[in-house]
Amino acid sequence: MLLSSDFYRRDVLVVAKELLGMHLVRIIEGRRLVCRIVETEAYWGPEDKGCHAYNNRRTGRTEVMFRPGGCAYIYLIYGMYNMLNIVTAEAGQPQAVLIRAGEPLAGIDLMQARRPKAANRCQLLNGPGMLCQALAIDMSFNGCDLTAGEELFIERPDSAAREPVAAGKRINIDYAGEWAEKPWRFYFKGNPYVSIPD
Repeated sequence: MLLSSDFYRRDVLVVAKELLGMHLVRIIEGRRLVCRIVETEAYWGPEDKGCHAYNNRRTGRTEVMFRPGGCAYIYLIYGMYNMLNIVTAEAGQPQAVLIRAGEPLAGIDLMQARRPKAANRCQLLNGPGMLCQALAIDMSFNGCDLTAGEELFIERPDSAAREPVAAGKRINIDYAGEWAEKPWRFYFKGNPYVSIPD
């Protein structure tokens, strides 16, 4: 079942946890590439020094974050890695969830073709840049409506075996001072597909 706008238009900390176990779907030439989301990070808007919209910073890059929850916010790091974020909350509240890692479920051959250096299935999607590479998610999806069910969207699985959820500090935001210590990275404890295994 496709996630509706009501799912996304809530506080980012709630959405970041509830995205765990959901299925991220990418349609390429009629084929479904599907992964189960196993790791997320929450970015909590203007107060959060780790967030791109800290202090209500509005730029060409961050403007998407100020839209109503349910769209994709894509940005590029190191000039080569795309990062998929899910905008949450209501319009004007710039919150977003970074999708950090996934478990490949369908279309794995296409993922492997884009990530030929991955040593095994666990390493196909075990980081936000690698996930976007394997699923062919790039800047053309910035601002895309995830509730439309077209080329990129998120579904609730028919049945989900929930694993214990752990929380830890976010990755690579030491510049954020005390905000870097917030336990806002959520992941399935002991899951072999997360970016930083237990």
